[in-house]
Parts: sequence; structure tokens; C-alpha cells
Amino acid sequence: MKKRTFVHTAAALALVSVFSAAHAQNTPIKFQLDWRFEGPAALFLQPAAKGYFKAAGLDVVVDAGNGSGGAVQRVASGTYDMGFADLAAVMEFHANNPDAQNKPVAVMMVYNNTPASVMALKKSGIAKPADLAGKKLGAPVFDAGRRAFPIFQKANGIGSVQWTAMDPPLRETMLVRGDVDAITGFTFTSLLNLEARGMKAADVVVLPYADFGVKLYGNVIIASPKLIKENPGAIKAFLSAFAKGAKEVIANPAASIEHVRARDGIANAALETRRLQLAIETVINSPDARAEGFGQAKPGRLALMASQVSDAFNTKTRVKPDEVWNGSFLPSAAELNILPKK
Repeated sequence: MKKRTFVHTAAALALVSVFSAAHAQNTPIKFQLDWRFEGPAALFLQPAAKGYFKAAGLDVVVDAGNGSGGAVQRVASGTYDMGFADLAAVMEFHANNPDAQNKPVAVMMVYNNTPASVMALKKSGIAKPADLAGKKLGAPVFDAGRRAFPIFQKANGIGSVQWTAMDPPLRETMLVRGDVDAITGFTFTSLLNLEARGMKAADVVVLPYADFGVKLYGNVIIASPKLIKENPGAIKAFLSAFAKGAKEVIANPAASIEHVRARDGIANAALETRRLQLAIETVINSPDARAEGFGQAKPGRLALMASQVSDAFNTKTRVKPDEVWNGSFLPSAAELNILPKK
């Protein structure tokens, strides 16, 4: 009896030892989202919940964020290893901090087009970009659409406008109240927020930057130079696992929202499913994304964006596109073939 107990105990200890060794080999990755746990966060929560990161030898922790600028700063500070942020924010950080030692680098394109747009109510009479001249626009000062508005303005020959700043939760409320004539924001965020405030989609005019001559890239996955130097394999493993999960999310957005609700119990499943579907349709599986290929950034378009951001954001130095983008960690073409044809 004692011998059998000893054998069982030894076997159990051996299993624990094997598990511990395997777990110890997993590379820890702290990942910073650009925003709260809303629909698009499913792109990262799906591979985490399904165990794809674990299977790739990674121990990934995904945290909510409060803006692209914050995500860039936290990766730059070393608090996070990787993150999700607007490429314009990455470019701005590089150009304004040329001597910084830990400038985050974009390693995968996720939003091939910027989600930024100008939104107005139809009753305002605003129907096209030129109608914005002389109008009062509202957005938080750090809003990506507001920061990039000079590019949209120049591309469409819009006259001068007046800006009103507010905290993010007040943006759509002020538009509904008539305090401003139009707002800038991510379409899949502000349009649904307007609906939550009693507006119908048919009552809202949406002027997406991507549809009016502004071909800015949107959100990218970023990595710290430290991780790039010390463990490039971890970045490759992360991107492969991410692509696998993202393919499932794009194929079945509704099913993936359960992972968002697991992180935010008060998230409205129907609303966040719609938000995710909007993001997929407008910036992930867009015509530009299908033409260029998921995950990719084209040199010519990247260079143009670098020049536009340098001018619009009035950066200390010019953005150097080859320093903000590194596509060498991207998975194979087969793994990146995740966009369904339309």
C-alpha cells in the first residue's frame, strides 16, 4: 500500500514538474489595448481565450486602454511589451521624441484605413465635406480625427472651422443637443453612441476620411524595441496566434463577443457585435485591405502618411517611415489570408 502511494505521489509530482517547466517556458507579454473592452477588443481576446497565445509559447495579458497616445506611451516606458494604437500616434511619438531610446515600432497593420470620420445630423444641412466651412466642430483635443482633420480639410478644400473641446462621453451628447454642428471620431464608436442617445442611423451623415481622399492607415500592433531585440520569436508567435484568432472573429463576430463580456460584464452583446461588425466592414476588411493584404503596409502609402502627419501634427522632426514600421515579423501569406472576399 505504501509502495503504491509512493508511486502515485511520484507520478503526480512528475506531472506537476512537467507542467511547471512548460509554463515557465512561456514568454510573458503584457499587451495594452487602445481603448476599453468593446467589440473590436475581441480581436485580441479571442486568441487569448482560445489558448492560441498559450499554444504559441506566450503568456499574454490583455489590458484595457484609454487612447492610442496612452498605449504608445506605456509601451515606450517599458510598462507594456506590445500594444494596439493608431499609427499616426506612433509616428507623432517618434517625431517628437527623436532621442528616445525605446520608441515603439509598428509590426502589423490591423485597421488598413483610419476609422476617423466627421459626423453630423442631416437636419444641420451638412451633406458633404465642403459644407463644414464656417461650422462648429467638436471633439476631445486628443481625438485622432480631430488631430488629422487638417489632412481631411486640405484634401477637400474645406474653409476654416471652429473647434470646441469636450471630454469623450460628452461628444455625441453635444451634437444631439446642437451645441456643435459636427463631430469627429471613430465611426464605429460615435455612430453607435449617437444611436444610444436616440438618433437613428438614417438621421446621421457620416463622412469617412477614407472615402474622401485621406488614405491614412489606422491602428497597428506595436512592439517595444527591447522585445524586438531580445525576443523577436515572441513577436512572430504573437502575430501568428493573433491572425488565427482574428480570422475566427471576422468569420463570426457575434460568437467572439462573449470574450468581451467576460472582461466587461455590463457590455451590451448586441451593441458590441454591431460595433465589431462596423469595424470589420469599414477598416479591417475594406477594399484597400483586400488589395494590399491583411497585416501589410505599402511603402509609398506609408511615406505619404508620414509626410502628412509631420505637417498636420506640426512635429518637432519629420517622421521617418522606415523607423516606425517593421514588417519582418509578419506571418506567412497563408496565415494572413483571413479576409473573406466580398
